[in-house]
Amino acid sequence: MDDWNDLRLVLAVARRGSLTGAAQSLGINHSTAFRRLNAAEGRLGVRLFERLPNGLYLATAAGDRMAETAERIETETAALDREIAGHDHRLTGQLRVTSSDTLAHRLATGHFARFRQMHPGIVIELTVDNRVLSLSRREADIALRPARPKEGDLFGRKLADIAWTAYGAPPLLARRAPMKKPAELADMPMIGWSADAGGIPASDWLASFVSPTAWVYRSNSLINQFMAAKAGIGLVLLPCYLGDSTSDLRRAIATPIPELMRELWIVTHSDLRRTARIRAFFDVVGDGLAAERALFAGEHPQAS
Repeated sequence: MDDWNDLRLVLAVARRGSLTGAAQSLGINHSTAFRRLNAAEGRLGVRLFERLPNGLYLATAAGDRMAETAERIETETAALDREIAGHDHRLTGQLRVTSSDTLAHRLATGHFARFRQMHPGIVIELTVDNRVLSLSRREADIALRPARPKEGDLFGRKLADIAWTAYGAPPLLARRAPMKKPAELADMPMIGWSADAGGIPASDWLASFVSPTAWVYRSNSLINQFMAAKAGIGLVLLPCYLGDSTSDLRRAIATPIPELMRELWIVTHSDLRRTARIRAFFDVVGDGLAAERALFAGEHPQAS
Protein backbone atom coordinates (compact mmCIF):
# COMPACT_ATOMS: atom_id res chain seq x y z
CA MET A 1 0.00 0.00 0.00
CA ASP A 2 1.57 3.25 -1.14
CA ASP A 3 -1.21 5.60 0.01
CA TRP A 4 -1.11 6.72 3.65
CA ASN A 5 -4.80 7.65 3.42
CA ASP A 6 -5.65 3.99 2.82
CA LEU A 7 -3.66 2.99 5.89
CA ARG A 8 -5.44 5.66 7.94
CA LEU A 9 -8.79 4.32 6.74
CA VAL A 10 -7.93 0.75 7.73
CA LEU A 11 -6.76 1.94 11.14
CA ALA A 12 -9.93 4.00 11.65
CA VAL A 13 -12.20 1.06 10.72
CA ALA A 14 -10.27 -1.22 13.09
CA ARG A 15 -10.60 1.29 15.93
CA ARG A 16 -14.24 2.21 15.45
CA GLY A 17 -15.49 -1.19 14.35
CA SER A 18 -17.67 0.25 11.61
CA LEU A 19 -17.32 2.06 8.32
CA THR A 20 -19.68 4.80 9.47
CA GLY A 21 -17.62 5.51 12.58
CA ALA A 22 -14.38 5.47 10.59
CA ALA A 23 -15.76 7.90 8.02
CA GLN A 24 -16.88 10.28 10.77
CA SER A 25 -13.47 10.21 12.47
CA LEU A 26 -11.70 10.95 9.18
CA GLY A 27 -14.12 13.66 8.07
CA ILE A 28 -15.21 11.87 4.88
CA ASN A 29 -18.58 10.54 3.80
CA HIS A 30 -19.61 6.91 4.05
CA SER A 31 -19.63 6.27 0.31
CA THR A 32 -16.05 7.55 -0.05
CA ALA A 33 -14.87 5.30 2.77
CA PHE A 34 -16.72 2.33 1.25
CA ARG A 35 -15.21 2.91 -2.18
CA ARG A 36 -11.67 3.41 -0.86
CA LEU A 37 -11.76 0.30 1.33
CA ASN A 38 -13.08 -1.86 -1.49
CA ALA A 39 -10.44 -0.46 -3.85
CA ALA A 40 -7.65 -1.18 -1.33
CA GLU A 41 -8.83 -4.76 -0.86
CA GLY A 42 -9.03 -5.15 -4.64
CA ARG A 43 -5.45 -3.95 -5.15
CA LEU A 44 -4.15 -6.19 -2.39
CA GLY A 45 -6.25 -9.19 -3.39
CA VAL A 46 -7.16 -9.88 0.24
CA ARG A 47 -10.12 -9.23 2.53
CA LEU A 48 -9.18 -6.80 5.33
CA PHE A 49 -12.49 -6.88 7.23
CA GLU A 50 -15.37 -9.27 7.64
CA ARG A 51 -18.69 -7.46 7.18
CA LEU A 52 -21.09 -8.58 9.92
CA PRO A 53 -24.89 -8.44 9.57
CA ASN A 54 -25.21 -5.80 12.31
CA GLY A 55 -23.07 -3.34 10.34
CA LEU A 56 -19.89 -3.98 12.30
CA TYR A 57 -16.55 -4.60 10.62
CA LEU A 58 -14.26 -7.27 12.13
CA ALA A 59 -10.61 -7.14 11.07
CA THR A 60 -9.11 -10.22 9.47
CA ALA A 61 -5.51 -11.29 10.16
CA ALA A 62 -4.40 -9.10 7.24
CA GLY A 63 -6.51 -6.20 8.51
CA ASP A 64 -5.02 -6.50 11.99
CA ARG A 65 -1.50 -6.56 10.57
CA MET A 66 -2.16 -3.49 8.44
CA ALA A 67 -3.78 -1.60 11.33
CA GLU A 68 -0.76 -2.33 13.55
CA THR A 69 1.58 -0.94 10.91
CA ALA A 70 -0.62 2.11 10.38
CA GLU A 71 -0.66 2.77 14.13
CA ARG A 72 3.15 2.68 14.29
CA ILE A 73 3.37 5.14 11.38
CA GLU A 74 0.76 7.36 13.04
CA THR A 75 2.70 7.30 16.31
CA GLU A 76 5.95 8.29 14.60
CA THR A 77 4.40 11.08 12.53
CA ALA A 78 2.53 12.42 15.56
CA ALA A 79 5.77 12.46 17.57
CA LEU A 80 7.52 14.33 14.77
CA ASP A 81 4.62 16.76 14.55
CA ARG A 82 4.74 17.40 18.31
CA GLU A 83 8.53 17.83 18.26
CA ILE A 84 8.31 20.48 15.55
CA ALA A 85 5.33 22.21 17.15
CA GLY A 86 7.03 22.14 20.55
CA HIS A 87 9.66 24.59 19.30
CA ASP A 88 7.13 27.04 17.89
CA HIS A 89 7.47 30.37 19.71
CA ARG A 90 4.90 32.26 17.64
CA LEU A 91 1.64 33.51 19.11
CA THR A 92 -0.15 32.77 15.86
CA GLY A 93 -1.73 29.75 14.22
CA GLN A 94 -4.37 27.21 15.17
CA LEU A 95 -5.03 25.77 18.62
CA ARG A 96 -7.23 22.69 18.85
CA VAL A 97 -9.09 22.42 22.16
CA THR A 98 -11.50 19.78 23.43
CA SER A 99 -14.04 20.30 26.19
CA SER A 100 -17.24 18.75 27.52
CA ASP A 101 -20.54 20.21 26.33
CA THR A 102 -21.50 21.61 29.74
CA LEU A 103 -18.19 23.39 30.31
CA ALA A 104 -18.28 24.91 26.83
CA HIS A 105 -21.91 25.98 27.29
CA ARG A 106 -21.55 27.59 30.71
CA LEU A 107 -18.01 28.87 31.37
CA ALA A 108 -15.29 28.12 28.87
CA THR A 109 -16.48 30.25 25.96
CA GLY A 110 -16.19 33.49 27.93
CA HIS A 111 -12.56 32.71 28.71
CA PHE A 112 -11.96 31.79 25.07
CA ALA A 113 -13.24 35.25 24.12
CA ARG A 114 -10.79 36.92 26.51
CA PHE A 115 -7.98 34.78 25.12
CA ARG A 116 -8.86 35.87 21.58
CA GLN A 117 -8.80 39.52 22.61
CA MET A 118 -5.33 39.10 24.06
CA HIS A 119 -3.99 36.91 21.23
CA PRO A 120 -5.93 37.70 18.03
CA GLY A 121 -3.41 35.80 15.90
CA ILE A 122 -4.42 32.47 17.42
CA VAL A 123 -7.48 30.67 16.05
CA ILE A 124 -9.26 28.34 18.48
CA GLU A 125 -10.84 25.20 17.02
CA LEU A 126 -13.08 23.72 19.71
CA THR A 127 -14.22 20.10 19.67
CA VAL A 128 -17.14 19.65 22.05
CA ASP A 129 -16.92 16.00 22.96
CA ASN A 130 -17.47 14.12 26.19
CA ARG A 131 -15.08 11.40 25.06
CA VAL A 132 -11.41 11.53 26.06
CA LEU A 133 -9.65 12.49 22.82
CA SER A 134 -6.05 11.42 22.29
CA LEU A 135 -3.49 14.18 22.76
CA SER A 136 -0.72 11.82 21.66
CA ARG A 137 -2.34 11.42 18.24
CA ARG A 138 -2.96 15.20 18.06
CA GLU A 139 -6.75 14.79 18.05
CA ALA A 140 -6.46 17.94 20.17
CA ASP A 141 -3.65 20.15 21.46
CA ILE A 142 -5.29 20.95 24.80
CA ALA A 143 -8.01 19.17 26.75
CA LEU A 144 -10.22 20.48 29.54
CA ARG A 145 -11.02 17.22 31.29
CA PRO A 146 -13.24 16.38 34.29
CA ALA A 147 -10.70 13.83 35.57
CA ARG A 148 -7.03 13.52 36.47
CA PRO A 149 -5.05 12.37 33.38
CA LYS A 150 -3.60 8.87 33.62
CA GLU A 151 -1.30 8.87 30.60
CA GLY A 152 2.35 9.35 31.53
CA ASP A 153 3.23 11.49 28.51
CA LEU A 154 0.80 14.29 29.39
CA PHE A 155 1.36 17.55 31.24
CA GLY A 156 -1.33 19.49 33.07
CA ARG A 157 -2.62 20.95 36.27
CA LYS A 158 -5.76 20.73 38.35
CA LEU A 159 -7.98 23.80 38.11
CA ALA A 160 -10.84 23.01 40.49
CA ASP A 161 -13.03 20.41 42.16
CA ILE A 162 -16.34 19.85 40.36
CA ALA A 163 -19.36 19.29 42.61
CA TRP A 164 -22.63 17.68 41.48
CA THR A 165 -26.10 17.52 42.97
CA ALA A 166 -29.75 17.11 41.93
CA TYR A 167 -31.81 19.98 40.48
CA GLY A 168 -35.39 20.60 39.48
CA ALA A 169 -37.72 23.37 38.37
CA PRO A 170 -39.22 25.34 41.31
CA PRO A 171 -42.86 24.28 40.61
CA LEU A 172 -41.85 20.61 40.67
CA LEU A 173 -39.86 20.97 43.90
CA ALA A 174 -42.71 22.89 45.58
CA ARG A 175 -44.83 19.73 45.60
CA ARG A 176 -42.82 18.06 48.34
CA ALA A 177 -40.60 18.79 51.33
CA PRO A 178 -36.90 19.57 50.69
CA MET A 179 -34.75 16.46 50.30
CA LYS A 180 -31.72 15.87 52.47
CA LYS A 181 -30.46 12.49 51.24
CA PRO A 182 -29.86 11.15 47.70
CA ALA A 183 -31.98 8.08 48.50
CA GLU A 184 -35.03 10.35 48.51
CA LEU A 185 -34.68 10.71 44.75
CA ALA A 186 -35.80 7.10 44.31
CA ASP A 187 -39.51 7.94 44.00
CA MET A 188 -39.12 11.20 42.05
CA PRO A 189 -39.55 11.63 38.26
CA MET A 190 -35.98 11.49 36.98
CA ILE A 191 -34.16 12.69 33.89
CA GLY A 192 -31.08 10.70 32.94
CA TRP A 193 -28.81 9.32 30.28
CA SER A 194 -29.77 6.90 27.56
CA ALA A 195 -30.15 3.33 28.78
CA ASP A 196 -26.93 2.24 27.03
CA ALA A 197 -24.80 5.07 28.50
CA GLY A 198 -22.59 2.89 30.67
CA GLY A 199 -19.40 4.24 32.19
CA ILE A 200 -20.77 7.70 33.05
CA PRO A 201 -20.20 8.03 36.83
CA ALA A 202 -23.30 10.11 37.56
CA SER A 203 -25.48 7.80 35.46
CA ASP A 204 -24.14 4.63 37.09
CA TRP A 205 -24.49 6.14 40.56
CA LEU A 206 -28.10 7.21 39.98
CA ALA A 207 -29.11 3.90 38.39
CA SER A 208 -27.90 2.04 41.47
CA PHE A 209 -30.91 3.10 43.56
CA VAL A 210 -33.48 4.75 41.27
CA SER A 211 -36.27 2.46 40.15
CA PRO A 212 -36.56 1.80 36.39
CA THR A 213 -40.12 3.16 36.57
CA ALA A 214 -38.84 6.53 37.88
CA TRP A 215 -37.26 7.50 34.57
CA VAL A 216 -39.46 9.96 32.68
CA TYR A 217 -36.92 11.31 30.17
CA ARG A 218 -33.54 10.15 28.82
CA SER A 219 -30.96 11.85 26.62
CA ASN A 220 -27.33 11.29 25.68
CA SER A 221 -26.72 15.07 26.04
CA LEU A 222 -26.32 16.62 29.48
CA ILE A 223 -27.21 20.02 28.02
CA ASN A 224 -30.48 18.56 26.76
CA GLN A 225 -31.13 17.04 30.21
CA PHE A 226 -30.49 20.50 31.67
CA MET A 227 -33.07 22.03 29.31
CA ALA A 228 -35.58 19.24 30.06
CA ALA A 229 -35.23 19.91 33.80
CA LYS A 230 -35.81 23.65 33.23
CA ALA A 231 -39.00 22.70 31.37
CA GLY A 232 -40.23 20.86 34.47
CA ILE A 233 -40.06 17.32 33.08
CA GLY A 234 -38.22 15.90 36.10
CA LEU A 235 -35.19 16.11 38.36
CA VAL A 236 -31.67 15.86 36.99
CA LEU A 237 -28.10 15.44 38.19
CA LEU A 238 -25.92 18.36 37.10
CA PRO A 239 -22.51 19.84 37.87
CA CYS A 240 -23.13 22.76 40.23
CA TYR A 241 -21.52 25.30 37.90
CA LEU A 242 -24.31 24.54 35.43
CA GLY A 243 -27.25 24.00 37.77
CA ASP A 244 -26.51 27.01 39.97
CA SER A 245 -26.21 29.33 36.97
CA THR A 246 -29.92 29.64 36.20
CA SER A 247 -32.93 30.93 38.13
CA ASP A 248 -35.07 28.29 36.36
CA LEU A 249 -33.62 25.53 38.55
CA ARG A 250 -33.21 24.97 42.28
CA ARG A 251 -31.25 22.36 44.14
CA ALA A 252 -33.37 19.34 45.00
CA ILE A 253 -30.64 18.27 47.44
CA ALA A 254 -29.10 21.26 49.17
CA THR A 255 -25.50 20.05 49.36
CA PRO A 256 -23.21 18.50 46.73
CA ILE A 257 -23.17 14.70 46.58
CA PRO A 258 -19.72 13.50 47.74
CA GLU A 259 -19.71 10.37 45.56
CA LEU A 260 -19.99 12.50 42.42
CA MET A 261 -17.16 14.95 43.13
CA ARG A 262 -14.80 15.26 40.16
CA GLU A 263 -11.73 17.33 39.22
CA LEU A 264 -11.24 19.79 36.35
CA TRP A 265 -7.83 19.55 34.66
CA ILE A 266 -6.19 21.43 31.80
CA VAL A 267 -3.94 19.03 29.90
CA THR A 268 -1.57 18.98 26.93
CA HIS A 269 1.11 16.63 25.66
CA SER A 270 4.50 17.01 27.33
CA ASP A 271 6.13 17.68 23.96
CA LEU A 272 3.90 20.74 23.46
CA ARG A 273 4.07 22.35 26.90
CA ARG A 274 6.64 24.98 25.83
CA THR A 275 4.83 25.97 22.65
CA ALA A 276 3.93 29.66 22.86
CA ARG A 277 0.27 29.10 21.99
CA ILE A 278 -0.07 26.38 24.63
CA ARG A 279 1.59 28.44 27.36
CA ALA A 280 -0.61 31.44 26.56
CA PHE A 281 -3.76 29.30 26.72
CA PHE A 282 -2.73 27.81 30.06
CA ASP A 283 -2.08 31.30 31.42
CA VAL A 284 -5.28 32.96 30.22
CA VAL A 285 -7.94 30.24 30.08
CA GLY A 286 -6.44 27.94 32.71
CA ASP A 287 -5.97 30.73 35.25
CA GLY A 288 -9.39 32.18 34.40
CA LEU A 289 -11.19 28.90 35.06
CA ALA A 290 -9.15 28.31 38.23
CA ALA A 291 -10.33 31.68 39.54
CA GLU A 292 -13.89 30.28 39.50
CA ARG A 293 -13.09 27.43 41.89
CA ALA A 294 -15.91 28.37 44.25
CA LEU A 295 -18.52 28.08 41.47
CA PHE A 296 -17.15 24.70 40.39
CA ALA A 297 -17.14 23.47 43.98
CA GLY A 298 -20.81 24.37 44.46
CA GLU A 299 -20.21 27.11 46.98
CA HIS A 300 -22.66 29.56 45.32
CA PRO A 301 -26.07 27.85 45.26
CA GLN A 302 -29.16 29.70 44.15
CA ALA A 303 -31.19 31.15 47.00
CA SER A 304 -33.92 28.71 48.01
